[in-house]
Amino acid sequence: MTTIRATNLHKRYGAQPVVQDVSFELAAGETLVLLGPSGCGKTTLLKMLNRLIEPDAGTVEINGRDVHAQRPEVLRRGMGYVIQQVGLLPHYTVAENIAVVPKLLGHAPAAIAARTEALLTRLHLPPARYAGQLPHQLSGGQQQRVGLARALAADPPIILMDEPFGALDPITRASIRREFRELDELRSKTVVLVTHDVTEAFELADRILLLDAGRVQQMGTPRELLFRPANDFVRLFFAAERLALQLRVLTLGDVFGEENLTEANRTTTVHEALEQLTGAAADGSDTFTVAQLMAAFGEALQREEDAWKR
Repeated sequence: MTTIRATNLHKRYGAQPVVQDVSFELAAGETLVLLGPSGCGKTTLLKMLNRLIEPDAGTVEINGRDVHAQRPEVLRRGMGYVIQQVGLLPHYTVAENIAVVPKLLGHAPAAIAARTEALLTRLHLPPARYAGQLPHQLSGGQQQRVGLARALAADPPIILMDEPFGALDPITRASIRREFRELDELRSKTVVLVTHDVTEAFELADRILLLDAGRVQQMGTPRELLFRPANDFVRLFFAAERLALQLRVLTLGDVFGEENLTEANRTTTVHEALEQLTGAAADGSDTFTVAQLMAAFGEALQREEDAWKR
């Protein structure tokens, strides 16, 4: 089922086109990452989905209904929204910040309290310690977790995220990305996420929409963009990080063949397998060595290249 449909969206500021004839469809439960260089129109496109920015032309439909059929404030209450600056209310406690939208929607206080406690627990912020704290008492990573909890509090089917991890240090950023990827709360959500971080896009996206100067260059899975680039811009955009991305795209099932692996191991990426083999917790019980893994990885890359040439 299509949850979000954008059709022929255009936006310009003065003589400068920012979004040019962008169309896409997004299925329920899918994560779409808007990726591209600075100034390519990613954030403008995202904000068109909840009417923070109105397009000059084109339409956005949510569950088959034009967004202009609803008042903007009603539309936005049905979507979670997470931004880089977090935007927590400074004089509200953590629990009060998370409760803002559920209160506006008239949820019962007991239900709000239970939901807040559950979300804080899942995001590794024990409620007994953090629920009563103010935003300034939290680290940047903790504030970002609270921002995510606030976006999820009313259980919206759609989550919009604008550079949500961009202000964090690399270690915290990587940790929160892992939490994001593994959070049960998000697995049933339709997510649109803006980033300029290529690794982040490849780790989180079901599909990527790559923009340049407001135009779609290619939309597809990370694997399609990496191994089947639509044009030179797409190919060059990923060239500097190509090896690191290949390690994140190819799985053990790709390199060893699915029939040789357990079901649990088939979807493990080569990058994850290398981390396990070389990490402090490695116990030597693996069925292959680093050398064997990298040899199989090289052969899998060659198969991909040969398939592309055909």
